[in-house]
Amino acid sequence: MNFTVTDLSLMLPEIFVLSMACIILIVDAYLPERLRDLTYQLSQGTLVGAAILTLGIQPESSMLLMSDLFISDAMSVVLKSFVYLIVFAVLLYSRAYLHNHKLFCGEYFVLVLMATLGMMVMISAHHLLTLYLGLELLSLSLYALVAIQRDSSQASEAAMKYFVLGALASGILLYGMSILYGLTGTLELSEIAKAIATGQIEPQLLSFALVFIIAGLAFKLGAVPFHMWLPDVYQGAPTAITLFIGSAPKLAAFAMVMRILSEALPDLHHDWQNMLIILAVLSIALGNIVAIAQTNIKRMLAYSTISHMGFLMLGLLVAKPDGYSAAMFYTIVYALMSMGGFAMLLLLSRAGFDAENLDDLKGLNTRSPWYAFIMMVIMLSMAGIPPFLGFWAKWAVLSQVVAHGFIWLAVLAVIFSVIGAFYYLRIVRLMYFEEPSDTAPLQVNTDMHLAVSVNGLAILALGILPQPLLQVCIQSIS
Repeated sequence: MNFTVTDLSLMLPEIFVLSMACIILIVDAYLPERLRDLTYQLSQGTLVGAAILTLGIQPESSMLLMSDLFISDAMSVVLKSFVYLIVFAVLLYSRAYLHNHKLFCGEYFVLVLMATLGMMVMISAHHLLTLYLGLELLSLSLYALVAIQRDSSQASEAAMKYFVLGALASGILLYGMSILYGLTGTLELSEIAKAIATGQIEPQLLSFALVFIIAGLAFKLGAVPFHMWLPDVYQGAPTAITLFIGSAPKLAAFAMVMRILSEALPDLHHDWQNMLIILAVLSIALGNIVAIAQTNIKRMLAYSTISHMGFLMLGLLVAKPDGYSAAMFYTIVYALMSMGGFAMLLLLSRAGFDAENLDDLKGLNTRSPWYAFIMMVIMLSMAGIPPFLGFWAKWAVLSQVVAHGFIWLAVLAVIFSVIGAFYYLRIVRLMYFEEPSDTAPLQVNTDMHLAVSVNGLAILALGILPQPLLQVCIQSIS
């Protein structure tokens, strides 16, 4: 392998995050309990430093690094920047919850940073091997995070399910990649595309490999019919971990799908387009319908995630830059909304009590009109109601679907979105028109209050002026 100083300089963010994770692991082992907050501060500093490095060394054009294993391009810079932002907010949101549930430990922060490193590697991967290594680093960190509450049988069960099904998904994806390697003789994404473009490979064999790859990707996205792990993991994991799983990794999953489908397999788009149509329709339908029956809000948001992943695939199946940019916009918007929704559950939780059921939101307007307003903004945005940001995310995707002739698909998506609006509006009704079942005053730290407020107001402000964020996505893809 040949690499230069330029390669190392462009990979400084990854090197920095890895180095800091190792330093934090060692430092935390010798910290007295009264200085435990230093681990949190170092972790936040790591994310800020990585953001500065990523934005500071941004190349003017796309560059291949490390013998074409890595790529530094506009899409990777934008996605990594949002990963840093979201993980920073996740750690801030989780701080009080971790203290109250005796989970504030160095292992949590190291695993979060290692998962962040895995996401960074996935986002910049230009080789199937690099992509798989990043995916496994992320997955293994998430398995351990789900099981971090060792005295909780529910968390242990969720971690076991996640591990078994995640290993199955990884095996399926790896099998598809190995078949693709056997057919093309390379693992580099652009070389795979060139080999397929020659037309000398048997189409049936390529389709066989594609089935396994799409199945593995669908597992990671949580798309129907490979969604069975998602509700159990969301419910069983501590809420701080569910917050992390439900936000930043979606950006890495989008990057993984983009790298494989648009860069390695563009000439097979007729095949994977049909597969994505089936997955998208099933995900939007099942996610919105089953969510109505849920009384646990974490399970409800899990099925909501499944439906949102269906919308994400609507943008991808267009197989054009406009569709990809709409899907990227949707992914970023969903990560911001999901982060805000789970953050509100953390805000309502306290020592010995987790806010997980719909009844826990009853009468929130009586206890705190401001937090009820923020939660209403997030829920209406998830439902796709204007003028909130979620409306423009759905509009961006559906407009591309219609523009490329899939009018029936857009009609189905709209119908199921209307059905799905019921369970979001139900939360608004509970907050504003029911008497509170818990009258205990909300104890909220200043940093948590500011972060939740900024999160909710950003969703409202970007809903009024969505063009800047959408333009960033368009430019990064083009």
